[in-house]
Amino acid sequence: MEEDYISGEYICVKALENGVQVIGMTRGRDTRFHHTEKMDAGEVVLAQFTQNTSAIKIRGRALIITRHGQIESGK
Repeated sequence: MEEDYISGEYICVKALENGVQVIGMTRGRDTRFHHTEKMDAGEVVLAQFTQNTSAIKIRGRALIITRHGQIESGK
C-alpha cells in the first residue's frame, strides 16, 4: 500500500548549534510550511514523511541521518 511506504520514511536530525529549525512542508499543488520545530545544540528529533508531509527543510547546522546515509547542513 502506497500510504504505508510513505509513512515508513523517517529521518533523524541532531542539532549541532542552538536555533536549528526543522520545517515540515505539505503535499499538494501549493507547497506550504505546516510545522516548525526549533532545536538547541545536542537535541535530536525523528521526523516522518507522511500523507501530508512531502518535504522537510532544515535551517542551521545539523546532522541529518536517513536510510540513504548522512549529511551535515549549515557548514
